Amino acid sequence: MEEVEYESVLCVKPEVHVYRIPPRATNRGYRAAEWQLDQPSWSGRLRITAKGQVAYIKLEDRTSGELFAQAPVDQFPGTAVESVTDSSRYFVIRIEDGNGRRAFIGIGFGDRGDAFDFNVALQDHFKWVKQQCEFAKQAQNPDQGPKLDLGFKDGQTIKLNIANMKKKEGAAGTPRARPASTGGLSLLPPPPGGKTSTLVPPPGEQLAVGGSLVQTAGAPSSGGATTSWPQAKPATTATADIWGDFTKSTGSTSSQTQPGTGWVQF
Repeated sequence: MEEVEYESVLCVKPEVHVYRIPPRATNRGYRAAEWQLDQPSWSGRLRITAKGQVAYIKLEDRTSGELFAQAPVDQFPGTAVESVTDSSRYFVIRIEDGNGRRAFIGIGFGDRGDAFDFNVALQDHFKWVKQQCEFAKQAQNPDQGPKLDLGFKDGQTIKLNIANMKKKEGAAGTPRARPASTGGLSLLPPPPGGKTSTLVPPPGEQLAVGGSLVQTAGAPSSGGATTSWPQAKPATTATADIWGDFTKSTGSTSSQTQPGTGWVQF
């Protein structure tokens, strides 16, 4: 199945003038000053269309859209469209009919912006045609395209500074030295001005002070009465038998208690 070609519109200008031009006497080009610019042969609308790779310059009636003349353009710049040598608003185009007859006529725009758009529309179209041709050639012969050569040329060398690289790696990989501690756990020093805390026994217990046992007073309750803490019961005979050997070898508790140590005897 053949690919269907669609006709696209490239440019439309509402007003264009057509002139009869005299034969070109020299090869220097056409001159618009030699035309009768104040007496155009026809005036109407210009429309540029494209179908495939060929562009068509169509001169149509403003109201009815009837085709007055058509100029197929297969190359630009070329003989189908030529600029005059003395103005940027006038061109010479080669029109054709369906029977193979050709003629050269002059066209002109009243505004330079319209003439600029006419010229740019043709340039963009044939730039696109050139890109399509290059893409088609590359698709048919992919091996003929330019290849990227990353190899070393004859006599080409490369220099690497290994010393600086090793220094940077050593500096980045060296672990930070940790301060040595005297024991398994490091203890923080006490805050400045702090006092050593002493153990205070609960009320009702005995505290050894200066080698003698002191009975602490009970803490008053909210109602004014004193609350007595439970006293330690004396060891029973069974308990004394169990710890008898230990007490004989170690001595009595009161004899081992040093004065001023601040420990509580139970």
